[in-house]
Amino acid sequence: MTILPWLWIPLTIFAALAQTVRNTAQRRLVDELGTLGATLVRFFYGMPILALWLGLVIGVGGQALPPLTTGFATWVLVAALSQMAGTALLLRAMAARSFAIGLVYSKSEVIQVALFSVVFLGERLSLATACAIVLATFGVVLLSPRPRGADLTRGWADPAALFGLASGSAFAISVVAYRGATLAFDAGSPFLGAAGTLFWSQLTQTVLLGAWLLVRTPSVVLGLLREWRVSLFAGIAGASASIANVTALALEPASNVRTLILIEVLFTYFVSLRIFRETISRRELAGMALVVLGVGIIVATSR
Repeated sequence: MTILPWLWIPLTIFAALAQTVRNTAQRRLVDELGTLGATLVRFFYGMPILALWLGLVIGVGGQALPPLTTGFATWVLVAALSQMAGTALLLRAMAARSFAIGLVYSKSEVIQVALFSVVFLGERLSLATACAIVLATFGVVLLSPRPRGADLTRGWADPAALFGLASGSAFAISVVAYRGATLAFDAGSPFLGAAGTLFWSQLTQTVLLGAWLLVRTPSVVLGLLREWRVSLFAGIAGASASIANVTALALEPASNVRTLILIEVLFTYFVSLRIFRETISRRELAGMALVVLGVGIIVATSR
């Protein structure tokens, strides 16, 4: 891409900031709506934004949507389900420990993608990737709480660690599925492919999770409508983050975008301290730094 090569930088920073805003709003809704209700907020209230973006891309590009295929539908379903699971698990991690630490645990997503590649694709790890995994793993150990004098490995049983690492796994699966869906869409344009994939995946998420909650706990759906101000804020922020992130990926290699978007950890740390009044120890700060460094090495050396 040669059009506005610098544009990916402000777009990525905006995506990181918008994700932080979305997580903050969703975290505030957990007490009122529960984990699944706060998860639905992101999809339900983000749908109008994604629909408008898809219409804009079609209007500006002058291209029609390609026909939907079984392969595309399968990838979209996997992406939708895994992203829902990742979002719910991330909110549980934040509630179990702290806003910032929960987010950092979920950032193991990129590390787990590398490990999945070895296990399922037979790929080899480079020396830089292996070092990054060691650094980030030790960082997660430092983030794990433990009683005085207890073994370091005790922290892995912490609920925030389990929910956060599971969130990273779910998000890692969703990344692969979103990539597969975009390729299967065969739109002829990365912008249209991304817009169509986002629209259909979020529509699937809204329908599936909305129907489940409507049948099981209709009071949550009513609460979601009652808390429309904060919910709309979260939905718009989430949709904006997705649009900005996907557009940045269309302009710049994913390794650069994924490295820069780690600035979200700094934004989240600020929110954790100033809004939720949570405290973070020096050991946890060191752990956060090692996780960010490890993930940064992986995305910076991936091609």
